[in-house]
Amino acid sequence: MVPFRSKRPWSQPLADFVPKILDPAVARQGFGESTLLLDWEEIVGERIAAISEPVRLQWPPGGVKRDPLEPRPPAALVLRVEPGFGLEIQHLSAVLIERVNAHLGWRCVGSLRVRQEKIERAPASPRRPAEDPLARAEAERQVSGIEEAPLRDALARLGARVIGRAAP
Repeated sequence: MVPFRSKRPWSQPLADFVPKILDPAVARQGFGESTLLLDWEEIVGERIAAISEPVRLQWPPGGVKRDPLEPRPPAALVLRVEPGFGLEIQHLSAVLIERVNAHLGWRCVGSLRVRQEKIERAPASPRRPAEDPLARAEAERQVSGIEEAPLRDALARLGARVIGRAAP
């Protein structure tokens, strides 16, 4: 994939702004950055991400005097897990901790805490209805004069949807 290059130096992809906007909000939950939340499925895999989500990082109290040369004690990652899957997540805790720490690049997480709660997911987007072959043929006839194949195909797809919805 070719990276986005703009002729205008002040325009940037929206994806560049998301972490900058989210980082202060997720810092209140103990996360140093938003990538743990945004990349959760990539970190733990599709199956585990379907039944769990990170809630917060609980750091040990900072008031304890310690040697400044000692590394900071690791945090506990609090996970919200679908009811009935807590035991499975506990059994996988060592693997999950290893994956999270590898993603973050340092030994940030030392333990997992599981909260069994229903996870509210956004509803899946509705499926597109099947394309009407008559509408597609009509759309292809109308754009047949366009020489560039990718543009012609894109306009034919769009036209087929428009014609298909307009038909009684």
